Amino acid sequence: MVKFLIHRPIAVTMAFLALLLIGIATTTSLPVSLMPDIDIPVVSIRVSSSEMPARQLENTVVKTLRSQLKEVNHVEEMRSEARDGTAWVELRFRHGTPIDLASVEVNEKVDKAMNSFPENIRRPEVIRASASDIPVFYLMVNRKKELESGNTKEFLQLSNFASQVIRKRLEQLPEVALVDMSGLQYPEIKILPNNAYLQSGAFSVAALEQALQENNIDLGRLLIRDGQYQYNIRFNTRLRDVSDISKVPVNLNGKVVRLEEIAEINMQPQRLQGNIKFNAQNAVSMAVIKQSDAKMAELKKELEFLVERFREDYPDLEFSVTRDQSKLLEYSINNLGQSLLFGGLLAFLAMFLFLREKRAPWLIGVSIPVSLIIALLFFYLAGLSINIISLSGLVLGVGMMIDNSIIVIDNITQHRQRHSLLDRACNEGTNEIIRPLISSVLTTCAVFIPLIFMKGMSGALFFDQAIAVTIGLTVSLVVSITLLPTLYRIFYKKHADVDPKATYPVYYSWYEKGLKFVLRHQLLTLVLVIGMIGTAVVLYKALTVSRFPDVSQDEAVLKIDWNEPVTLEENNHRVTKLLAVLSEWPEYVVEEAGKQQYLLNTGEEAGTSETRLYIKTTSPSRLHLLSEEFSNYLENNYPESNFAFSETDNLFNLAFGKTDAPLIVKFAHFNPGEEGYIDGLAELQEKTETAFPGRVQSKLITRNLILLETDPEKLMYYQVDNDDLYREIKSAFNVNTVFTINDNNMFVPVSIGNNYASVYDIVQNITIQNANNEKIPLSGLVKVSSGAGLKAIVAGKDGEYFPVLLNIKDKEFKEATATFKNMVNNDDRFEVSFGGEIIADKGMLKELLVIIGVSLLLLYFILAAQFESFVLPVIVLLEVPIDLFGAFLFLMAFGAGINIMSAIGIIVMTGIIINDSILKIDTINKLMDSGFSLLRAVFEAGKRRLKPIIMTSLTTILAMLPFLFQKGMGAELQKPLALAIIGGMTIGTLVSLYFIPLMYYLLKKKKEAVRS
Repeated sequence: MVKFLIHRPIAVTMAFLALLLIGIATTTSLPVSLMPDIDIPVVSIRVSSSEMPARQLENTVVKTLRSQLKEVNHVEEMRSEARDGTAWVELRFRHGTPIDLASVEVNEKVDKAMNSFPENIRRPEVIRASASDIPVFYLMVNRKKELESGNTKEFLQLSNFASQVIRKRLEQLPEVALVDMSGLQYPEIKILPNNAYLQSGAFSVAALEQALQENNIDLGRLLIRDGQYQYNIRFNTRLRDVSDISKVPVNLNGKVVRLEEIAEINMQPQRLQGNIKFNAQNAVSMAVIKQSDAKMAELKKELEFLVERFREDYPDLEFSVTRDQSKLLEYSINNLGQSLLFGGLLAFLAMFLFLREKRAPWLIGVSIPVSLIIALLFFYLAGLSINIISLSGLVLGVGMMIDNSIIVIDNITQHRQRHSLLDRACNEGTNEIIRPLISSVLTTCAVFIPLIFMKGMSGALFFDQAIAVTIGLTVSLVVSITLLPTLYRIFYKKHADVDPKATYPVYYSWYEKGLKFVLRHQLLTLVLVIGMIGTAVVLYKALTVSRFPDVSQDEAVLKIDWNEPVTLEENNHRVTKLLAVLSEWPEYVVEEAGKQQYLLNTGEEAGTSETRLYIKTTSPSRLHLLSEEFSNYLENNYPESNFAFSETDNLFNLAFGKTDAPLIVKFAHFNPGEEGYIDGLAELQEKTETAFPGRVQSKLITRNLILLETDPEKLMYYQVDNDDLYREIKSAFNVNTVFTINDNNMFVPVSIGNNYASVYDIVQNITIQNANNEKIPLSGLVKVSSGAGLKAIVAGKDGEYFPVLLNIKDKEFKEATATFKNMVNNDDRFEVSFGGEIIADKGMLKELLVIIGVSLLLLYFILAAQFESFVLPVIVLLEVPIDLFGAFLFLMAFGAGINIMSAIGIIVMTGIIINDSILKIDTINKLMDSGFSLLRAVFEAGKRRLKPIIMTSLTTILAMLPFLFQKGMGAELQKPLALAIIGGMTIGTLVSLYFIPLMYYLLKKKKEAVRS
């Protein structure tokens, strides 16, 4: 085939030009995304019941829901959390589960559970997690001039304007699916009856409700006919505004008066349950959700244009884009692109140094972009996108693409130096190494195949990397054995003669001296190798184990629970004081205090005593400094508060789940909620903090309860109706909404309230009118008591538990778990189980060890088939444990550890480095078959393969080198992989040059001795 192609240069060139043109055309159509297009295997269920406390919600609703959801197939993890008035359950499925069918099954189980729920419970919402649910941008809208204290009218106007104008203009963009909003202020009409009339019995809340309902009736339409005409007559007595409500007639002891005469009626802001501040100013937050098929770059361009228009049209308002997901995408993709470019250039320059001529490097330089562009064409055909995983696979493949070209060109050149004609050298030089090249590509691709079968999202994620490397190497192989020989013949046609007396570079003599030393000191070499393997075992035990490498961040989320029943106003005041201690203001701070209004919020709902701070700084070091300042202030001024830093939401976190604490201790009680349960948990919390001082990341968060317990006997004796009692109490607590009116596309609630300042005032002053129109004091009907309960009740598949988060190292795991088991051994109330990152990492490590074992078996099968030998593959694979020394040494030296990425680097390094040994052994075998003696064949093969081995190793190392200096998620995720490859290749090159020839020599010598 090669002979045919080299004599058809125009046909070959045109064929590749056609592929290049198609590749360039399809490249513009490739979708660009942060992560591969994978289903997120998460379904959430949200339960709402504003009237139920957490314990009642857990026992009557969530527990029933969990028992039904246990029957759903393929659920890997279940977690629920119940709070006062709200609860949510999260189901994480095994990867590969059809998430559409899973969500249907979850809905069926929810419907089944509804039969056991209390009557007043609405059907829970089932929410399927989706990559498109993560907002691409947040647009913060606030006034340039800070609102005066207490001036809420202007913020009402801002909220209405943002909702009715800004939101609609954003949603008109074709790339925008939804604008989700929070921080809005809504109005309500509050009716405050005069307490004197209520207490005298002349008027009651029930009578007020009845009067309002009677005057808010729509009688519909009536069609009448008058001769040849017909008319629609509408009877409308609906209340439309404050003026209408003020004129409602009410009966006051037989006298008809207007409502405004006995009550104060105002349009005012609703009582806030949460708010948003941007850089300490009240703001409206607008989360922009993109269409699933929209390109992020186009959306960003449109949004930037529209925001500029907003700034011109509304100069009194300030518009700020925060939490920009596109920056993460651009930064990661650009850094990987730079790594691809710099790595290729470094490898290209290294070829000039080693080849010592002008033409050959340009041949290899042509093969790299050709291989890349054609590889992108196959990306398009395979349905892959450009993302940080597939692009890193291409970067990884660049070094190996160059390897194939180097080997082909070097082998053709060697044939020319042995007095072959140009055509013959191109033909025989290429054909001679086709088989070992195919074997090399197969071995490299083989190590990726087991990665696809990793459990969970990891296998799905690195499917793209495996396919990218496979496509890159296959295309490179085809280019190197078809295009390169053809171009070589064209480039050297006018310079066919080669100087037979050309001298070898000086490193050839260094290599021969080194090989002689190794063969003469065989025992010393073997001892050195055994020492390296032993050191690799020591280094492995010393390295930290984690799921993913640490990625530097310049933004974080600080979640604070003050662990006190503070109001929203006090919450905001504390955050203001917290921000005032900062030595330098960050790029921006977004404060989300209390309950938020986002429709797509799938997590737990926060209370008024909780807040989230989204902090964006200029650098990771600045973020670290701010984190220390926040921590010190909170620990010194609010020691009871519970706070934690976490990463901001992005697609990576959604796909893999947010990082857990290293160890989660789960204390389960046989009867949670019984008397003394909170005291028992407090005792366990105290014991934990004593055993692990300064390393407990969580606290026992409780909330104080005020219980109003009615006395049924007294209600019956005084003839008080339960509904009247409930209505009066709701009005006293300002939560009695009678109806809503539609005012300018806005639904405004009308509610009855009062001006009482405390629960004590309400109980002492409120009276209830009984069936005999007598006024009965509330204090005689209810008993007021106090108590305490858990603020959040957490449960999993096996039931309710109390989680304690512990920051320990994996080496302390056994000791820590033994401590907790001893802690509950003498306590019949509790039992303990464990979770967290350490346990997940240990499971991941076992899985990776199995994968490495499978990869080595695949390599052995391929090598045995190539060499037609059961022993020679063992010699090649002996290189792997030695190369681990180099990989572990570099990981330790640069502060990395064992994680998915470094393990993949080790697997990839295994597939790459044995390629050199395969070529070396294949050359020795061919030389011995042609009549060379064993010793001469070893030296001659070493000389022939020295330059290709050094160049292929150097180009691969140089292609990985930019990862060590780039920043951003894309580069930092790949850094452990690059370190493992660089370290393994450095040691592996020496092993291929010296140890493999020694082992081959010892094996053949022993066989010859046995034969003789």
